[in-house]
Amino acid sequence: MAEDPRPAPPLAVDRVAVSLGGRAVLEDVSFEVAAGERLVVLGVNGCGKTTLLRLLDGLGFPDAGEVRYAGRRLAAAALDEPAFRRRFRGEVALLFQNVDAMLFNPTVGDELAFGPRQLGLPDVEARVARWAEAFDVAALLERAPFELSGGEKKRVALAALLAVEPRVLLLDEATAGLDPASVGLLVDVLANVPGLTVVASTHNLSMAEELGDRAVLLAPGRRGVLYDGPAHALLHDERLLAESGLAHRHAHRHEGHVHAHYHVHDGE
Repeated sequence: MAEDPRPAPPLAVDRVAVSLGGRAVLEDVSFEVAAGERLVVLGVNGCGKTTLLRLLDGLGFPDAGEVRYAGRRLAAAALDEPAFRRRFRGEVALLFQNVDAMLFNPTVGDELAFGPRQLGLPDVEARVARWAEAFDVAALLERAPFELSGGEKKRVALAALLAVEPRVLLLDEATAGLDPASVGLLVDVLANVPGLTVVASTHNLSMAEELGDRAVLLAPGRRGVLYDGPAHALLHDERLLAESGLAHRHAHRHEGHVHAHYHVHDGE
């Protein structure tokens, strides 16, 4: 049989299972992400979104199945290889849900410069200036990160990640804690980075189509994925949203008659 000449997708999740504390968090989860694709991972808290993103970033490994980056299985042995580790860490970036864990330099400017310097990338000052302006943190470059508001910290963390110009950006509840202007800024910036592959998790349905054209839906205690397809179609499937816990059927009485409709769990 002839080999497939097409390049391997940047990310592949193949029948992955993870248990934490004796509880199955992910079970038989499979999907691929194509180069330049914007994928949103939806689900209620506890469905395994953060665990999944950590696997994609090589911060943990599945109990069964495998995660691959550009065709290479992500495992401790692979990340112990200096050449692959440097490539992977330069090409894949994860925004933690708690960005305080990411900010440890004395100034915002140092935060933005840290990644490029660690990777030996050129034009560090130009990278800092570009991404500080893109995320509207140029006025904060001399400030200490711990002095900033939650939204400012998240914008600094995003600028720091994009300063290394990754191929893949993983976002764990990226819009949580951001005001509407900052959310709009994030969406606009991501839309204007050519070729960037994005996997973003959220439980905020109003943000789903802003973050991705395609959606993968997870639910606690469910095997595999409940849905994998266009985000727009999922958002109009009330039954499936209710099955996942992102909506519930609500009954109420009006003028002597009982009506039932679906109520969506939206917001941060």
